[in-house]
Amino acid sequence: MTTLLAFLATLGVLIIVHEYGHYRVAVACGVKVLRFSVGFGRIVWRRQRGETEFALSALPLGGYVKMLDTREDAVPEAERHRAFDRRPLWQRSAIVAAGPAANLLLAVLLYAASHWIGVDEPKAVLGSPSAGSAAEQAGLRAGDWVRGVARGMGAIDPVRSMNDLRWHLTEAALAGEAVTLEVGDAHGRGVRTVTLSLAEVPAREVDAELMRRIGVGALFSEPVMGRILEGGPAQRAGLREGDRVLAIGDRPVADAAQLREWIRGSVRDGVPQPMTWRIERDGQRLALEVLPAYGTEGASAPRIEAYIGTPPALVTVRYGLLEGLTQAVRRTWEVSVLSLRMLGRMIVGEASLKNLSGPLTIADYAGQSVELGVAYYLGFLALVSVSLGVLNLLPLPMLDGGHLMYHLFEALTGRPVSDVWLDRLQRGGMAVLLMMMSLALYNDVARLLGLH
Repeated sequence: MTTLLAFLATLGVLIIVHEYGHYRVAVACGVKVLRFSVGFGRIVWRRQRGETEFALSALPLGGYVKMLDTREDAVPEAERHRAFDRRPLWQRSAIVAAGPAANLLLAVLLYAASHWIGVDEPKAVLGSPSAGSAAEQAGLRAGDWVRGVARGMGAIDPVRSMNDLRWHLTEAALAGEAVTLEVGDAHGRGVRTVTLSLAEVPAREVDAELMRRIGVGALFSEPVMGRILEGGPAQRAGLREGDRVLAIGDRPVADAAQLREWIRGSVRDGVPQPMTWRIERDGQRLALEVLPAYGTEGASAPRIEAYIGTPPALVTVRYGLLEGLTQAVRRTWEVSVLSLRMLGRMIVGEASLKNLSGPLTIADYAGQSVELGVAYYLGFLALVSVSLGVLNLLPLPMLDGGHLMYHLFEALTGRPVSDVWLDRLQRGGMAVLLMMMSLALYNDVARLLGLH
């Protein structure tokens, strides 16, 4: 129920703001607005306010503002000057652009509110880098705390959290740029700079796997034993909750991620091998023999039936009034550019079409963000608002960007697009949108079924 309500609230806010942008500028330009509808199809609720009918329609996946237009209806001579198609070109363009602009402005305000409230995010302390990854080759190691990042030859920007770091790395990977990291130990001592070359890192899909390929997928977690499951290999070996694992044989254990990796790799000819664990318990050092097992559920890798690691360190990310607003503008711009870059890469085949998400994924993320807190939900709402604004500015018929292209043609040629071509373009645009929506819905279902 939380997911459904969060999804409906998300759609409602974004649609109303988008359509209100069109409505407000249309009224300011003297255009008569006949109807302001949230949703499509059959009207389930309506109310007349002045000359505009405000309505709620059955299909809540969009909305529309119906304006007086001589191309659609017979218009009395006394009101023809208030028809949309009779207004100057710059006013018609402003009305069309106002919807996406409202979404982008909303995103700035939502990001700013999220920054002012503040969120608890994982500290940018790295777990063990993946074997062969860019992070391992650059010399990063478990426990490194990333304090700053610079792309290309740019200045170093402070890194406030792991989420902040991953954002910078995602942008750099998509652009094929190198990044310079300013890192120290977990206490900020021994600061050094490390360069990550991301030009060779495959970035067809923007997901957790991209971070693992870069080598910063895991958060740092102490190699400490958590709850020991009854009757499992860990209990049989004598391990207890709170035991700190120092080494496996002669190899020191850097963090929990490395320990889990070694457990999974303790196989020879398909059979798990015994491991000598050197642990610290209550100030004493002990050696225990641990024999991982596959378990009774057909696990693909051996395990010890115990929780390993401590919760990651958290840091509260909060900005002041002016800085929060500045960062909000910057993040809105960065997300807009990243969205356009991803769309471009998908069109030319350099990025996977799996990156396209639909309403099911939005609903899932909406529910998760609500459970995390108000600031998280506001940040999620801002992200979707940016995506909606950017999508509507694409030069596709049926979208606001398509109408702006018609206006550009009219400005260059001195005449509007002919009715014949307008009909053809609208049909083509509808076909493209239906394909995009179908693909997004397929990706949603595939993710839910574990196929992606």
